[in-house]
Amino acid sequence: MNRPSTIVNRALRRLGYVKWRPASVIHRVEPAPPGDPLPVAPPEVGQAAAYAGVYMRSPWVYVAVNRIAEAAALVPFRVYERRSAGEVTGEPPGEVVGEVAREDHSFLRLLDRPNPLLSRFELVEGTVGCLEIHGNAYWFLAGMPGGIPQELWPLRPDRISIVPDARRGVRGYVYEVDGRQIPLDAAEVVHFRRWHPANDYYGLSALEAARLSVESDRAMADWNRRYFGEGMAVPAGIVAIRDRVSDADFERLKREWRMAYGGRERKTAFLRGASVEWHNVGLSQHDMDFLNARRFNREEIFQIFGIPVGMFSENATEANALVGERVFVERTLWPKLVRIAEKITTDLLPFYGPHLAGRFDDIRPQDRSALFAEIRAARGLLSVNEMRARYFQLGPVPWGDGARATVPTPGDESLAAPDSPRAETAPDSTADPPAAAIPA
Repeated sequence: MNRPSTIVNRALRRLGYVKWRPASVIHRVEPAPPGDPLPVAPPEVGQAAAYAGVYMRSPWVYVAVNRIAEAAALVPFRVYERRSAGEVTGEPPGEVVGEVAREDHSFLRLLDRPNPLLSRFELVEGTVGCLEIHGNAYWFLAGMPGGIPQELWPLRPDRISIVPDARRGVRGYVYEVDGRQIPLDAAEVVHFRRWHPANDYYGLSALEAARLSVESDRAMADWNRRYFGEGMAVPAGIVAIRDRVSDADFERLKREWRMAYGGRERKTAFLRGASVEWHNVGLSQHDMDFLNARRFNREEIFQIFGIPVGMFSENATEANALVGERVFVERTLWPKLVRIAEKITTDLLPFYGPHLAGRFDDIRPQDRSALFAEIRAARGLLSVNEMRARYFQLGPVPWGDGARATVPTPGDESLAAPDSPRAETAPDSTADPPAAAIPA
């Protein structure tokens, strides 16, 4: 009885259908079929489990990752339907000339409530955070075979292994929980990853590039903690007692000294002699340029994560802070949002139909005066539909291909005149007037 079911499942899988898996699948053991290839171990398998600990113990890594993840989670995400000129005029489909926002799309409702435990903010924040810490992020899609996903569940990157395939590249994934390996089909997982120059399957963690700076900064912070520990900042040194004392008095002096100044972390040498003298044999924080060294580590870690130092420098002016914020949005945050949006477009939105694209709102600062100057230069050269698609992300109108665009100016009533030749190009009186096609 099981053989026909197995044959049907194999046939459905070849056609792209996947077996329904609820979210509780990660708690159920399903042994992999015999003969399957072994998973590919991540290149930093020894460090992957420790990345979360680095994030929790390094203040600079925590600040950098949190600023990026929280800023990304605040940006709205929208779904657009690509439109061609033929869809408006009734002719055969041509090149894409515009996009129409789908404000009430079902994927947006799923993203707002991806599963019973997470919100949209938490899902995006965790995804971006995993990309920064591990270089990889995974979404598990729970749904019916061949249907749209019903839930989105983030998976921990340190528990995922990729199973390669000779034809498709990736056959599936193995999710390990408490020593139990759970196989997942490739269609059930969306894998976000950063570029890795030496690996075809896994992304590169930023902590790999920042490892030396992070370890150096943590060692300096730990030394500073011990320095200001129980000994009240008494550095390592030698206590010389020149007078001859008995063994009992010598042990008493050592015991009293260490109880008052030493502590468990202090390394103090005692010599018998005459008067008591102190000889410092260690380096002070000033000698080691301690503060500048920690500041250098902070700046290097921030640069690796793409955080402009001007955003958090204590000496930054308001102008420097504004420039740093603009650089952060344009060169750090925006590329990360584009990476996630394009992966959603290619791997998730095809479940909902063709000609769909996902995109985060463009939050990059723009020079409005330069944009208006470009629009004024383009009028008379581009059609209304071309102007709407290029500058305003609006869909085409039936009369917009043959009409040249003009930008209305204050006091210009020619576009609204009843005898305007532009108004005659509209197919009927219900169509939008050309003046409304190009906002002022």
